[in-house]
Amino acid sequence: MDNLWRSVVWQQFSASIDMLENALLACPDDLWSDASQKPQFRFWYLVYHTVFYLDVYSSDSLETFAPPAPFTLSELDPAGELPERVYTKDELQTYLDYGRRKCRAMLESLSDEKAQQRCGFEWERDLSVAELVLDNLRHVQHHVAQLNLLLRQRTGSAPPWVSKSATA
Repeated sequence: MDNLWRSVVWQQFSASIDMLENALLACPDDLWSDASQKPQFRFWYLVYHTVFYLDVYSSDSLETFAPPAPFTLSELDPAGELPERVYTKDELQTYLDYGRRKCRAMLESLSDEKAQQRCGFEWERDLSVAELVLDNLRHVQHHVAQLNLLLRQRTGSAPPWVSKSATA
């Protein structure tokens, strides 16, 4: 992968991850696991789901994927089972940091040959690895938008747009 494009994609991916982190940090305690929301739309779960798939899609395949403790593979359950407990902000912040490092390492090592191969996920079988990278970025940003909407509805504000990551 060309160094210019690698840098541009990482800067934008990292900006999306920054926005996810900013939403996580801005979430008030009463919204984190708000029981008035359907379980799959609770703030903590949306953060978890987003970080989990950031991790998954930064992996070579599902066969080699293992999330760090205390997280499990329950998110892959086709029945849509949620984790057994609510994860804390600190746990998800640590997982987000892990996902950011893993995503960056994946991009830094992505060769042209690998980028053109079909990705290793059966539900995304029509995507090349390069397309999966952009799909992953869009997935993060999609859920950041949901989180920011929840924040605006509850608090009247949400973290600002990040054009380019300071950590890129």
